[in-house]
Amino acid sequence: MQSEVHIVGGGLAGTEAALFLAEAGVRVVLHEQKPERRSPAHKEDGLAELVCSNSLRSDNPHNAIGLLHEELRRLGSPVLAEADRARVPAGDALAVDRVRFSGGLTARVQAHPLIRMAFEEVRELPAAPDLCIVATGPLTAESLAQSLRDAVGAEQLAFYDAIAPIVAGESVDLSVAFAQSRYGKGEGADYLNLPLSREQYEKFVEELVNGGKVAPHAFEEARYFEGCLPIEVMAARGRDVLAYGPMKPVGLSDPRTGARPHAVVQLRREDQAGTAWNMVGFQTRLTWPEQKRIFTSCIPGLQNAEWVRLGQVHRNTFLNGPQVIGPEGFLKARPHVYCAGQITGVEGYVESAASGHLAARRVLGRLRGAEFVAPPAATALGALLRHVTGEAHPPGYDYQPSNVVYALFPPLEGRHKKIERKAKLLQRARRELAGWAAATGVALSPAPSEPWPSELRS
Repeated sequence: MQSEVHIVGGGLAGTEAALFLAEAGVRVVLHEQKPERRSPAHKEDGLAELVCSNSLRSDNPHNAIGLLHEELRRLGSPVLAEADRARVPAGDALAVDRVRFSGGLTARVQAHPLIRMAFEEVRELPAAPDLCIVATGPLTAESLAQSLRDAVGAEQLAFYDAIAPIVAGESVDLSVAFAQSRYGKGEGADYLNLPLSREQYEKFVEELVNGGKVAPHAFEEARYFEGCLPIEVMAARGRDVLAYGPMKPVGLSDPRTGARPHAVVQLRREDQAGTAWNMVGFQTRLTWPEQKRIFTSCIPGLQNAEWVRLGQVHRNTFLNGPQVIGPEGFLKARPHVYCAGQITGVEGYVESAASGHLAARRVLGRLRGAEFVAPPAATALGALLRHVTGEAHPPGYDYQPSNVVYALFPPLEGRHKKIERKAKLLQRARRELAGWAAATGVALSPAPSEPWPSELRS
């Protein structure tokens, strides 16, 4: 067995892979460019820094992302374990105190005797024959990105991702905001809601459409990920798009009027104490002066807002997985180089951690001379692999980043109602995961017997 495995990138994928391999007895060198160099989106020194949002999305296993949470927990994922420890109230979502989350994972890495940290920028792919995992994420530095381009012989692809603003909790007008979760989920009042009348909403949409935006460089093409569109891009698609999207008022009623608002801006807490709140779904490429002007003048309750962070836009890079990554998980052109995280074309924090987990299992199997058997396609983990390998897509598909969604899973036989279909997909996934674990000798904790009441299974 080689003496060390090198992992490039200390985000969620790299941290997950490093801790998993170290716990399995493998010596790891984790390369992290901070604090020597930062991407445009990163601000802190810790590992596994959450940038766009503090939410890991729905924890309900009847949803694809919630099922992925469950599978990773059952497989002993360090990232999910730390997320559970740093959890903050957020209805049925798994949201975390991002400082506690990053700090907890950083402490675990630093304390592990088999992990050595190398604080440096890796400018080119590590040389053969030592195995390595490249998990540099969607903001891979240009020098390493060029090395990847040279290795795979393909043009690097790019799209834009946008970050939502965060507002200081004490600056929100609580005479306007009301605490409530949709349909009373979670603790029932995990979000702050800022109600808008039809007139206020239409004025807000008009300002968004006409507001000043950050212009991309001339050589950059703005190809947005559909699951994370800037709010002004959504507004430009039609007057009512936001009211049926991130500003939908369903499941909410203003306790002062007893009526449902025409639209709402939801704020989700960033920490347990509620000192900072994320504007849910408000990722934006508006200029910072325009964000301050439009949000404070048009959104009730934010007239005196103090901004912990304003939104911004950044370029994400990713490999064309089906073309350049082989079925064994390594680069076809560099068999010693495995890739993990968003650079492979999986989108989202948990998907990145899952990708890192799978890459680590592949590397561990190779080190031990054991064949890696992929999780079944009917599991959430297997569905992610179907996306990266292209199995989930028709011929000629224009490969783009994707969250884990049930559209990536093999379809059920026959026709089923929506709630029944999700329950059957969950049952099938659990059966398939259990069978895979038994056949491969993978340790698996039991599945929850009845984790969610029926009213939360939608």
